[in-house]
Amino acid sequence: MSLAIVNGYMIDPASGRSEIADILVEHGHIARIGKGLKGTKTIDAAGYVVCPGFVDIHVHFREPGYESKETIASGSKAAARGGFTSVVPMPNTAPPIDNAGMVEFVIRRARETACIKVWPSACATKERAGQEMTEMGELKDIGVVAVTDDGSDIASSWVMRRVLEYADMCGLTYLAHCEDASLMDAGAMNEGYNSTRLGLSGMPREMEEIRIDRNIRLAALAGAKIHIQHVTTAGGVEIIRRAKANGARVTCETAPHYWMLTDEAVTTFSTDAKMNPPLREASDVAAIRAALADGTIDCIATDHAPHTVSDKDVEFQLAPFGIVGLETALGLAVTGLVETEVVSLERAIELMTAAPARILNLPVGTLSEGGPADIAVFAPKAEWTVDPAVFASLSRNTPFAGERLRGKVMTTICDGKVVYQHP
Repeated sequence: MSLAIVNGYMIDPASGRSEIADILVEHGHIARIGKGLKGTKTIDAAGYVVCPGFVDIHVHFREPGYESKETIASGSKAAARGGFTSVVPMPNTAPPIDNAGMVEFVIRRARETACIKVWPSACATKERAGQEMTEMGELKDIGVVAVTDDGSDIASSWVMRRVLEYADMCGLTYLAHCEDASLMDAGAMNEGYNSTRLGLSGMPREMEEIRIDRNIRLAALAGAKIHIQHVTTAGGVEIIRRAKANGARVTCETAPHYWMLTDEAVTTFSTDAKMNPPLREASDVAAIRAALADGTIDCIATDHAPHTVSDKDVEFQLAPFGIVGLETALGLAVTGLVETEVVSLERAIELMTAAPARILNLPVGTLSEGGPADIAVFAPKAEWTVDPAVFASLSRNTPFAGERLRGKVMTTICDGKVVYQHP
């Protein structure tokens, strides 16, 4: 059976094509891109944007160990509902993904239960303890696309240097969660005026910025590539911008909540506004937006971090960090970046497709004849209200409940199969 997606406005940042075109899908691949194409099944995309399926290189699917929060199956459905066809789950599960057997478990569960592509990452150090390196060469051979101790930073600079050297030698990128935990002191939100007013312990910008600077310097010392996760501060942006100007092999990401919200969202003590790194101040949000516009920030990632209602229904200081993000990412990008003219629609799509795929050398994120039929179809002007009750994720922890957004996913196709269709 063949599938024709016709009359849509195709945007493919990887090739630079933006035009009305038809796409013919056969045997899981794009057979032709042109005009007047027909298939045994047709999707009329008139008035919609047709682009590569979105790619998220930073999600938490919680399996194994925390299946009440999310599973690979439910996380993949949430991703498909958000237009994502490729994701990279983080390895901070229980037990952590730090050996070949655990990686094989993720691959098998994804093959059996996921409706999209799941590209496994693995820990850089055993048990994420920051002391002994994992067998990265073996992990790469099995199918790992990146290594990270996400959820914590590697405290020892000596170990971090060796991790970066070994990862680069194996052809893997290290994804760096930059956090000086010694400065955290049970912090629950951004350190500043609001934390003082609310009586909550704060997390200073410096705990992020010190480690961004250190880790980039260590990567340069190791002659290695490094990717900085969830950048939130103006100072962090400036460190990365300067490093890039000096030729450092560094890329970075931010998440939608860091350009949409400030720490004012915490003043109601809603635990759905608690994440790590925390929401910062207006000057930091402005810097994040500027860095997305000028290319300092390379891609968008959601840091999708599901927690159950009971997890979050506690005092703010005791609640876990994290929010879900896969099902709201497009709407937040269109509403918060495109509609406000921070970036063009084409650039927003690049930040969610070709750019993250390029960072980890994933063979996705583009529309090309002979390539995989991973496609998102969305209505760029359609308005909708965020309703966590209808999320495909097992969790509901979003600070955007009730928000009106623009940009609605209508159809998601992975390997030629329709994995999500708006009712």
